Amino acid sequence: MSDEEMNPAAVPVPVQDVQGDGRWMSQVWRELFSPLHVLNFGIGGDTTCNVLWRLQNGELQNIRPKVVVVWVGTNNHEHTAEQVAGGILAIAQLLTSRLPRSKVVVLGLLPRGERPNPLREKNAAVNALLRSWLPRLDGAQLLDVGGCFVHSDGTVSPGDMFDFLHLTAVGYRAIAKPLSDLLMQLLEEMPERRASLV
Repeated sequence: MSDEEMNPAAVPVPVQDVQGDGRWMSQVWRELFSPLHVLNFGIGGDTTCNVLWRLQNGELQNIRPKVVVVWVGTNNHEHTAEQVAGGILAIAQLLTSRLPRSKVVVLGLLPRGERPNPLREKNAAVNALLRSWLPRLDGAQLLDVGGCFVHSDGTVSPGDMFDFLHLTAVGYRAIAKPLSDLLMQLLEEMPERRASLV
């Protein structure tokens, strides 16, 4: 995308409150990685636009995480792979500028569908763009574990993703180990052991 073109996946937009009770604004999750004092600011159905909106509207106030983990983009259905990667990059840029002492880990998008399909190809293209773009951003890196979910015949197991999109407990464990290893490595390099997930 040229600098003059507006990237619709990099425009902050609040998520629609379908429940009508504002619960998406206050969800905090503390179970996984609890010894690291982890907070989860993720909301089901999030797009890059929703995350950008929250980051620009108070979600970064009064926090000083050592590590921020970003996992978003698979719900950006109306955007191209380049736009989605640009939206994720915009999030990483915002985080590194507002939290200059924090490390940013971007989780790659997972394969979608039981068999190869255009959505899986789109997510792979997003990851390829992020692999190219993120190293230019000081303090940010990509962790792409999606390859462990695709078997040699190109299929994804329902044991990993029950609907070929959402992870099972087994699938989450497959992501948790490499993420935990990376977090521990990053935290070992820092004086305090504290992380936040977005």
